[in-house]
Amino acid sequence: MKLTEKRGGRRRFELGRWGSIIGILGSLSNLVLVGAPLPASWPELPLTDGAVEIPAQEWPARPGPRAVRVWVHYPGGRLEGVTARTGMMLTLHNWGGTDCVGTADPRVLAREFDVVAVCVNYLQSGREESLEDSRPYDFGWLQALDALRAVAWVQRRLESRGLPFATSRLYATGGSGGANVALMANKLAPRSFAGVIALSGMNKLSNDIAYGEPGGSPLSARWSRAIDSPNYLAPGAQEIRFVGHPGHLATMKRLGASARVVVVHGVDDATCSIADAREMVANFGTAGLEILPVWVDVARLDGGVFRTSDHSLGDRTQIVLSVAGEWLRPDSPRALVRMGSSDFERREDIRYATSGGAFVISYREGIPEGRFVPTAP
Repeated sequence: MKLTEKRGGRRRFELGRWGSIIGILGSLSNLVLVGAPLPASWPELPLTDGAVEIPAQEWPARPGPRAVRVWVHYPGGRLEGVTARTGMMLTLHNWGGTDCVGTADPRVLAREFDVVAVCVNYLQSGREESLEDSRPYDFGWLQALDALRAVAWVQRRLESRGLPFATSRLYATGGSGGANVALMANKLAPRSFAGVIALSGMNKLSNDIAYGEPGGSPLSARWSRAIDSPNYLAPGAQEIRFVGHPGHLATMKRLGASARVVVVHGVDDATCSIADAREMVANFGTAGLEILPVWVDVARLDGGVFRTSDHSLGDRTQIVLSVAGEWLRPDSPRALVRMGSSDFERREDIRYATSGGAFVISYREGIPEGRFVPTAP
């Protein structure tokens, strides 16, 4: 076990062979703490790589029951491949994508890193829902909660089968909009992840993107400034979607957030602003949270892993292996393992203050539920 100095003057543990043992023992000791048995409406895990639908939180823009499709990929392609050192990794598709498109290949992640790799068809997946619908694009709030509910579902179902696994080895990655959801998942579960790799990510719901203003990103999330519009974007709703919000980062630091966040961003990205990425990195550093930027310029292009310095970057699977492989492999001397209990295990509320009230993520039942609590008159 090695104590290393990292950015922002913060110290952390990098755990190799002994760390893997510690992580496994920690997972076993916490095995009964993640939650009670799931309701009957929640499906069982597939026995081989496959997809199921899990219940999701209601979307106010379309009231009524909602479900999301979750793809699960095991080491070796079978549930029986899960062992005491197997972790979990979200790999999340881009804005407009579905399932495992535009992100790191879950089969490679499961094989290379000994994880249950999970793709989530979060809210507004697919071109029709995300790009052609009249309703505003969620931009990470309910989408991240969908991803976190998938994490909770996998953990609880593994427990119910009596399968030991490494809860301390929880990671996330994604490309573009999927990177935004991965970063937001880390924000909404700040004591749960050991590492996050954001590829060409959206880092804030800027006015440019929120209202589709000309001259910046071609993205438009279809929000409105008109307070009487059903698409009205309240100040607090915009603030919670800013991954690098200074006040929220301070809250994460106070709670004990410890994930190593790796930001991979092309310097010529015209879709997701490099300026927004640099702002987020600077704010993380100011808050004393660990963040490692990889700025992709022409000097870094190799024709294989990195092919372009714009939004697409290159082979997103190989990028994850290249920039974070030594931290994600359980047998690496620099393997990342979260220390302490996760938010799923703690059963507490996470609260982020915003204009007009607070956004609260409740883990009281082990399954995250998000809500906005307005400030009392």
